[in-house]
Amino acid sequence: MKEIVLVDGYNIVGDWPELKKVKEHSLIEARDLLIEKMAEYQAVTGRRVIIVFDAHMVKGTGSNHSQHRVEVVYTRQRETADERIEKLVTQLKNIETQVYVATSDYVEQSVTFGSGGLRTSARELRIQMNDVEQHISKSVSQVKKETQHKNFVISKEVAEFFDKWRRNDG
Repeated sequence: MKEIVLVDGYNIVGDWPELKKVKEHSLIEARDLLIEKMAEYQAVTGRRVIIVFDAHMVKGTGSNHSQHRVEVVYTRQRETADERIEKLVTQLKNIETQVYVATSDYVEQSVTFGSGGLRTSARELRIQMNDVEQHISKSVSQVKKETQHKNFVISKEVAEFFDKWRRNDG
């Protein structure tokens, strides 16, 4: 079964502590950081991620584009992220696809559930993101460890010395 996560962008930005802190000086940077994090989430979980930002924070363009392989939707002016998410749940939900909506907006969670989608709170998504970050960190450490062992080169004389020492001949 395919899984899609629809992310209420500004709702998550306003909930996650690290994004709230960045938002204090730049909403654009906080938005970009969320997109980067969701790209990591998508890469590790295999879930398709669509982030929806609504026009009440910026001039609405109604545009869709891909950034870091994550689909990013900017609603039209006077269209909320909630409205777009509701439409997307209806369009994307089918017998072979499970749609999750990541938001802490209670009304949106109820509408999502009523439309056949499942809800994920901002807190739950943050916990999943922490798991993803730990997975990435372990993977990077493992690759570094493997690379260090592969690049360890010793001279022929040193190798012979250790071979004799191993056999207890020397």
